[in-house]
Amino acid sequence: MTTQVALVGGTGKLGTIIGAVIDELEGFHVSRVLTSSSDLSELDGADLVVDASTPQVSIEVVRAAVERGINVLVATSGWSAERIALVRPLVEAAGTGAVFIPNFSLGSVLGSALAAAAAPFFGSAEIIEAHRETKIDSPSGTAVRTAELIAAARAEQGPVSAPHADQRARGQQVGSVPIHSLRRPGVVAKQEVILSGPGESLTFTHDTTDSALAYAPGIRLSVPFAVKATGVFVGLEHMIDIGIRS
Repeated sequence: MTTQVALVGGTGKLGTIIGAVIDELEGFHVSRVLTSSSDLSELDGADLVVDASTPQVSIEVVRAAVERGINVLVATSGWSAERIALVRPLVEAAGTGAVFIPNFSLGSVLGSALAAAAAPFFGSAEIIEAHRETKIDSPSGTAVRTAELIAAARAEQGPVSAPHADQRARGQQVGSVPIHSLRRPGVVAKQEVILSGPGESLTFTHDTTDSALAYAPGIRLSVPFAVKATGVFVGLEHMIDIGIRS
């Protein structure tokens, strides 16, 4: 039996990559492609909804999928922990699954996990993320997720030190971690997490140079996982053992 996938935002850059990977997966077929302005009644009859729309539209896509009893895989940026908390009760009440993937790149997931593992040992943490100038939201979903992981890892130590955080130039704080967003031509995606302590610093850098090649392995893992999921899951770390033990 073939799983029929409704792909929202399927004509965009990320949506095109996702669609190509799904159609190569055995047992899956993109049976309908929606744009961010499509009528969401077109989701009717799908076995899985994959959302690669826009931050403004994404929450309506998730709600529409859940209302129809359809599992949803969310690839759209802009889903913070607070925003996910808004739809979690809906997913749990419906008995469906919602899987949020801030970044399909395996290297990005490893970089964020390593930064979180190191964070309790350093009093200062800041994130610099860069994307092409056409990215419409900031900070990126990956940076937000990384900051949330760092904050969770430092639950016992407390917030990181972020002096002069009231100044706009100090970035947007997420979980006490300042995030600085660059939007410029010639960049696909890049993130640096800089951890600092007395007399030293540790930097984790992830640089995406080809999004189609970087995202394909994560997409191949996420789609089969999402169609069977029950409840809310955030990140590729639910599908791979990254080998870090607390």
